[in-house]
Amino acid sequence: MNDMLSVVIPIYNEERIAVGVRRVMGVLADAGIPYELILVDDGSVNDSWNQITDLANEYDAITAIALSRNFGKESALCAGLDAAEGGCCVCMDSDMQHPPEVIPEMYRLWKEEGYEVVEGVKNARTKENPVYRFCANTFYKLLKKMSDIDLRNASDFRLLDRKALEAWREMPEKNTFFRGMSTWIGFRRTQVFFDVAERETGTSKWSAKGLVELAVNAITSYSSVPLYMSTCFGLLFLIFFLVMFIQTLYMKFAGQAQSGFTTVIILQLIIGSVIMINIGIIGIYIKKIYEEAKGRPRYIIRRKIKGGRRDEPSE
Repeated sequence: MNDMLSVVIPIYNEERIAVGVRRVMGVLADAGIPYELILVDDGSVNDSWNQITDLANEYDAITAIALSRNFGKESALCAGLDAAEGGCCVCMDSDMQHPPEVIPEMYRLWKEEGYEVVEGVKNARTKENPVYRFCANTFYKLLKKMSDIDLRNASDFRLLDRKALEAWREMPEKNTFFRGMSTWIGFRRTQVFFDVAERETGTSKWSAKGLVELAVNAITSYSSVPLYMSTCFGLLFLIFFLVMFIQTLYMKFAGQAQSGFTTVIILQLIIGSVIMINIGIIGIYIKKIYEEAKGRPRYIIRRKIKGGRRDEPSE
């Protein structure tokens, strides 16, 4: 049995990377866990790659991967997971908000109790911005209702067994949502809870626009409910039209017809807005179909250094 643990850490414009990496290595060494660290530079524009290269040159257990540009965290995760060689792998953030001290328990649950997926679940979001917390909870509730995938307080901090990883690799979509995909595959799973730590260095790279795009991608990747909502809107307005049509005929024949310019304008605005929203929803799905049909790779590797021993060509 391959007992090695692969730890995948995507990195983008981070500072003092060595501090977090050595913390992870110290925790794993103290626990006696054989490991490899895969550090993926997602097209950083600062000196992140130089920091990663120095670490790879210093430690044989570190594999450094540089993507050709910024593809996004999801693609960076894909690059790291594709390179993982261990019997199980853990994904975590480079800012150490995913505490590495939890990893030994994840590893124990995998090795001793046979769990194939161990999910890291955040404790109460009390330290988060109230508006962000409300939006996150709303998103998770919508996703649960639309796709039956429960990601409440979930994170990318999770362990996958080799079988689960291979199942994940067989999923061909280019627009990935790791959190949802690793939940969808099933397998015997359990949870460990952790407190989100304060960032050790730097600031969050997520913008409001990026979070909205992630939410839209997650919902449209696992649910067709928005398309059915378009049909429901159409049926609702058909019923409304029939009621207004009957009322108008009645008022006409009863000689009580009145000018309804304001009503007509309001109806046009409402119906026009609903039509545009429905076209937008359909457009999102068409965009996803278009991007998948192009068949472009999830990422492109510019450079790869494994354990400081060799510089491998891009794959």
